[in-house]
Amino acid sequence: MCSHSKSVLLPKKAIHLVLCELLSICNKQHEYMGLFDRWFGGGKNFNRPDVQFGRYSDHYRTKEQEDFWKTAVTSYEKQEYMESFRAFFQSLQANGQDSIQFEEKDNALHFELLQGSKKVHGFANNEKFAAHAKVVHADRLNVGFMRRLLEHNHALKYSRLSLDDDNNICIKFDSYIIDASPYKLYAALKELSTSADKQDDLLADEFDMLHQIDSRHIIDLPEEEKKTKYSYIKKWTDSTFTRIEELDPNKFKIGINYLLLNLIYKMDYLVVPEGVMMETLEKCHHLFFAPDGKTPQEKSQSVVKELKEMVERPEQNFHKEMYRVPSTFSITAQAEHAQLAAMIEAEMPSMDWYLQNEYFDLAAAIAGFVSGHFLFYFRLPQPDREYLHLLFEILEPEYFKALGFEPHYYNKETKEFDKSAIKNEINNIAKANKERFPKLAPDTKELKYTNLPEFARSFLFMVKALDMTSEKKAK
Repeated sequence: MCSHSKSVLLPKKAIHLVLCELLSICNKQHEYMGLFDRWFGGGKNFNRPDVQFGRYSDHYRTKEQEDFWKTAVTSYEKQEYMESFRAFFQSLQANGQDSIQFEEKDNALHFELLQGSKKVHGFANNEKFAAHAKVVHADRLNVGFMRRLLEHNHALKYSRLSLDDDNNICIKFDSYIIDASPYKLYAALKELSTSADKQDDLLADEFDMLHQIDSRHIIDLPEEEKKTKYSYIKKWTDSTFTRIEELDPNKFKIGINYLLLNLIYKMDYLVVPEGVMMETLEKCHHLFFAPDGKTPQEKSQSVVKELKEMVERPEQNFHKEMYRVPSTFSITAQAEHAQLAAMIEAEMPSMDWYLQNEYFDLAAAIAGFVSGHFLFYFRLPQPDREYLHLLFEILEPEYFKALGFEPHYYNKETKEFDKSAIKNEINNIAKANKERFPKLAPDTKELKYTNLPEFARSFLFMVKALDMTSEKKAK
């Protein structure tokens, strides 16, 4: 307070009303804060840099979003189309991402939404709904990328690729309002925007005559962060390849696959790359799980080949794929706690032989695989997501330290755990999610600090045992 300002005494009733209003605001924003709120809130002042981990997830829809969605559906059924469109975009706008803008003028609703590096424009009136996004600009036409676009067009269900008068490759969707229900609009806009976001980096990287367009909203990362991330991409891949070469492929065929899957998921979640690197990691994931009849050795060989081609690219190519963007739609599938618990139950016995024979890196890779698989492929409930993130901080302490994070939960040199910091964060996560999950009560007494993989296994069993009954079900 400035020295010349005057203090104002408020009646107790007024103070009470102000505090209630502040509490109400905090509660409304609670679902968007999660880890950020705890990191920058009260208590000990740990350093938690503003670094993104993982892809945008819309697993938890707020009551506000649900109310807008119900209004959109009921209004559409009553043929109150403009009211339905308005509520539809309000539902998307309430996702806390600041990725939706819309306004009404000239008897139409005009909108703009952001998905990654792409911007989608469109309008809706009493006759039709239309949306489009510019993907890349073409200096000249080429048979190679035109064929690629034709093949991709065939895979689209709602939208289509086209070429405008300025040689911009666009993706479009339109529908008459009689066939533009909120369900169809959601699916169509998600397909259009996620396809545009994915294709721009891939096309621009492969074809010299194609260039990025309409992506000025992306936020470039600090150079130091890019360099740190790239150095760990190299470190992780090099150490994994070296370790694979040391192992007998006949004896450790499954262990090698765990190493590679852990590497893929770890890089995707911790680095959050876009473009070619993201596409390569997704391709590697699908290579492992494709029902193609290939042996584990054949699959691992294919994946190693893809990863080596990826890391052999110039460092600057990786830097170009490191940026932050808002998203309107999640690209991952929804999963519940029961699915995570089932996978923990199924995979943890696989660690036994490696632990007994002191192949601790292979045992740790299994824990990393379980955590990374769910963070890579699924939208988990917030507590699960936060606990798996904490496990990554413990498994990869050097990376988080290089990015400037505190506290340091595990020291790889001394092999010592900061038990107090680990338990505090476990309990902090539970407290932050208590309102939504009232029965959330992690049991830290069973955690084992013998070694890193043994701890990881006990940690995942603790997560498996969580009672994730939501507030609605609890009532």
